[in-house]
Order: sequence, then C-alpha cells, then structure tokens
Amino acid sequence: MTGLSFFNKSVVFLNAVATLFLLGSCITPYVSLAQLPLLPYLSLVVPIVIVVNLLFLVYWLFVKKRLMLISFIPLVIAFIFHGTFYEVRFTERPVQENELRVMSFNARGFDPLGHLKKEHIDREIIGFVAEQDPDIVCFQEFDHKQTEKFVQYPYKFFNYRTKNGIHVPQAIFSKYPILKKGSLDFPGTPNNAVYADILYKTDTLRVYNVHLQSYGFVPKRGHLRELATGGFYQRLNRTFHLQQKQAETVAAHMASTPYAKILCGDLNNTQFSKVYRIIKGDMDDSFRVRGAGYGRTFNFKYYPLRIDFIFVDDNFEVRTHNNYNVVMSDHYPLMASFRFIGKDNSNP
Repeated sequence: MTGLSFFNKSVVFLNAVATLFLLGSCITPYVSLAQLPLLPYLSLVVPIVIVVNLLFLVYWLFVKKRLMLISFIPLVIAFIFHGTFYEVRFTERPVQENELRVMSFNARGFDPLGHLKKEHIDREIIGFVAEQDPDIVCFQEFDHKQTEKFVQYPYKFFNYRTKNGIHVPQAIFSKYPILKKGSLDFPGTPNNAVYADILYKTDTLRVYNVHLQSYGFVPKRGHLRELATGGFYQRLNRTFHLQQKQAETVAAHMASTPYAKILCGDLNNTQFSKVYRIIKGDMDDSFRVRGAGYGRTFNFKYYPLRIDFIFVDDNFEVRTHNNYNVVMSDHYPLMASFRFIGKDNSNP
C-alpha cells in the first residue's frame, strides 16, 4: 500500500472489514449458532453489506482501480452463494386458467390493536382476497372470527388451540377438498406449522403453512436503542436457536410425505439464513423463479426485508409470482401460480 495517503489506507482497512462481513455471510446458511455465535446475525443485513462493498468498489474505480479487487472478488463469491436480492424481469406472464394460484399472508390478526390506524381492516383483507381469487390461501396470524366470511372457500382448516395450549392462529382456505389436516407443535413457543392434504383434480397435494419464531420486538428506529442491552442479544440468540429447531422439524416432516408439496409461510428470517436453506431444501422459491424487484414482504421502512415465502417441489412449474404493495398488516401478501407437472400420487 505504498503511495497511499493515510485516508486511503483507512479506506482499505474499512473495505477489508466490509469484505470479511460479506464473506462471512456466504457461510451463514451452513453453520449453526453454536459453531459461530455471531454469524447468523449477518443473515439480516446482507443487502446492506453488499451495498457497502459496491460503494467501496465504485470508490476505487475512480481512485485506484487495482484496489477494486478487494470488493470485486468477494462480491463475485457472494453472488455465487446468494444470487441476487433484486430480481429483474422484463416481461410479466398472465395467470392461465389451468394454473393453481396460492396466496400467503401474515395478517397480524387483522390488526386488532389498531396499529395501522385504519378502520375495517377485516373487510379490506376479505375484499382483497376475493378480488385476487387464489385457489388456496395460507394465513399466518389469522383471526378465527373471520373464518366464515371467506365464503368462496368451502374447505378450510383453522388452528389456534393444540394439546400444548394456545398457538398463534394459522388458517388454510381451499377451493379443493381437504382430505387430511394436522399441526406441528413447536415446544415452548406459540408459533407452529399446520398442513392440509388437498385433492387437486386427481392428485393429492400437501400444503404447509408455517410461522417460525418471532423476534418479539417491532423493528422501528425508536427500538434500535435496545441494541445496547444484553437482553436484546439474549432474545435474538434464543430466536435463532428456536427458528433452527423449528425449521428442522418442518423439513423432517416434509421429507416423510409421499405427496407433492407446497410450503407457504413467515420464516421470520431472510433468504440468506440457515433457516431458509433448511426449509427450502431442493424446492423452488417462487420469487427467485418468477418474482421481480426486492420482493419485500415486511413493512420495515427503508429496508427491503423478504421473510415470507412460497416454496414448491419439483412436481410444480412456477409460472408467476406477485408481491402486493398493499398495507393491511405489517407484512405484505404474496401470491404465485403453478402448473402441476407431477405424476398421479393420490394413492401412494
């Protein structure tokens, strides 16, 4: 670094730190909290780390081109591991009649505490679902009092009380018959996952609706002072531990089913996390296949958090994906359509 000013030597040091964070994020999906306790935190800030490295790259482009490699090589490695967090689509496919349309939405209980300061959120959500007209809807944080208002769905599964007590309500609504339903209870937490076996034409599909452990705080700027307290980190560590265990429970259950699988849900973690990798497995993420933009699903101002997902196995071809910028919760609804290409598995 001979010939560099003190300022540029400082920039090199900061750039090196940023690249270490970026490279660390690449292995985050493959290590547990017990192995490297601080690494899972990077899954929440990968877009920021990428942008910081891009800024360093641009700086060296104008100051000293050969030092661009400090960020360029890690950015290439990060792209190989993470892909892009911004999807570009030049054309939008219309939904066809023969496609299965699936919606996922964390409705925050239809806003019973009035966080949104809007009246008749229930009517707004019901009207929105009726207008979009999905074949299957998976609600996380549902309001059981609204069950009968979704009149276009003759088949439904609503679950809020299990043998272990009261859980965060989950619901699955379907235009197709539900043959079997069940719940995966996560010990020591109100979060859980539910599933329904749905008869789609002549095939049986298993639809999972998953709500993994929440962080237990609202990520607004006024809450960032909590970062200075040890209690915050203890809570976050507990959340990461529970999320990983819950993800492993769901993945093991999915591995045991003979049916074609669809999974919807709020993972409370990003596509850069180990939780995402465990749940997704070799399934397709509908946003990665057909989505556009950042795919933001959580209303966190100035930061595009994607923590809600729709996954399908190789029995389906992803045809469309939409993220809806409508404010009816702290989450945004998403919907994807699929063409079923699997073999008849109604009698495994």
